Amino acid sequence: MIQLVDTHVHLDAEPFREHPEEFVQRATQAGVVAMIAVGTSADSSRDVLVLSERFPSVFPAVGIQPNDVVEAGPKDWEVIERLVQNHRNSIVALGETGIDGYWDRTPLEQQHDYFQRHLRLGLETDLPVIIHMRESGEEILKALERAWKDRQGRGVMHSFTGDLALLEACLAWGLYISFAGMVTFKKSDALREVAKAVPLDRILVETDAPYLSPEPLRGRFPNEPARVVHTAECLAEVKGISLEELATRTTQNAGRLFGDRLLA
Repeated sequence: MIQLVDTHVHLDAEPFREHPEEFVQRATQAGVVAMIAVGTSADSSRDVLVLSERFPSVFPAVGIQPNDVVEAGPKDWEVIERLVQNHRNSIVALGETGIDGYWDRTPLEQQHDYFQRHLRLGLETDLPVIIHMRESGEEILKALERAWKDRQGRGVMHSFTGDLALLEACLAWGLYISFAGMVTFKKSDALREVAKAVPLDRILVETDAPYLSPEPLRGRFPNEPARVVHTAECLAEVKGISLEELATRTTQNAGRLFGDRLLA
């Protein structure tokens, strides 16, 4: 059986909350050997840490998502720092963080402030950052230049939707590039061309569940980690390789970025 890592799932979200074991079990049956449960707020970050303690194949990432920054309390960032300090052997990444230029819930200045906090903490702890990008490619690059000009950090562009120019800039910063269900959509020819250009040692696969169900399940909510197989199949076809090779390469990449314990 193939082995895949879903590098981005919101396993604490409402659709999964009552019976997460059902979704974890289906993922395991589909060949998903590890899932990174990504926090979006202080409370969410606590929740994904609890899930990781319950399920051996679940690994937590903690952080405050840009659209949630506006609701963050004055002590919430301290919560994230404390979680990292107290659970460094469990947490595999910071985020999700980044910049969102589509929704206007959080002022851009606030988004940049929290993005810099995540980037600095990533440098201090050697944890990779999971970067949210929506209509904000140039803002992301400006933030990386500001934070990483003297010392480059590690991270992944999650659910990448940028063009070739942005891809090249992100690769130059050493970032991994992850694709979610959007790459499978019938009208995503341009995004598939971008995926084709990603080096095999930098590509990752994810669901962003419960959102973005891939073809042939588009529109069926909730998305779930087991469906990452469909995105992997699409990427394998785009890259002109077998599903087995795509799975092997993306899983190796996930282990290299987030830690070998994902694959233990």
